[in-house]
Amino acid sequence: MPVQIHTIVSDPFAENSYVVWRDGGTEAFVIDPGFEPDPIRELLDERGLTLAAIVNTHGHVDHMAGNAAMKRAFPAAPIVIGPGDAPMLTDATLNLSAAFGMPVVSPPADQLVKEGDRLTVAGIDLEVFDLPGHSPGHVVYLIRGEKPHLVLGGDVLFRGGIGRFDFPGGSFEQLKAGIERVLWPLPPDTVVYPGHGPVTTVGHEKATNPFVGGG
Repeated sequence: MPVQIHTIVSDPFAENSYVVWRDGGTEAFVIDPGFEPDPIRELLDERGLTLAAIVNTHGHVDHMAGNAAMKRAFPAAPIVIGPGDAPMLTDATLNLSAAFGMPVVSPPADQLVKEGDRLTVAGIDLEVFDLPGHSPGHVVYLIRGEKPHLVLGGDVLFRGGIGRFDFPGGSFEQLKAGIERVLWPLPPDTVVYPGHGPVTTVGHEKATNPFVGGG
């Protein structure tokens, strides 16, 4: 059964949260629940889905602000993140929310993942890759079993852009090297679901992206 990915855009940062499930399944997981968790819960209710996991690509506030609400609604769903960004979940200074005058924290991580790990969540196989540069412990998740492959990419590669690298722990050199190492070898039709903005493909960005591609 094909994988379904539903986008929910959360203000005030126009952040993309993704609800992911397999057709015919009864479970889903959410990638990066933002400041508006209610539409996520409404979608799960409409589809008759239980939340199997709360999966974070990184620990900046716009990508984890909904963790606490989702955890309250689904206490058995583990919070998953890379170890480098796990401290951000419980520290409003590290996750940048304090700097915006709206301190937000999440429950601590239940599961830490790193490059080489493979997870099966809601019947969907995920491969984990370390891709720092936007944040120190940013990870991306690859669903390789689909045609085309699917990347749940957080704030790494956007359509025509890349993630910011001027936050604490950021590095353009790391981010560029990670994109070239992890994403560019994937098939050109691989679909990238970014943390902000519209979906894109590896081939399109490799050919045209002015920061890391051929643009």
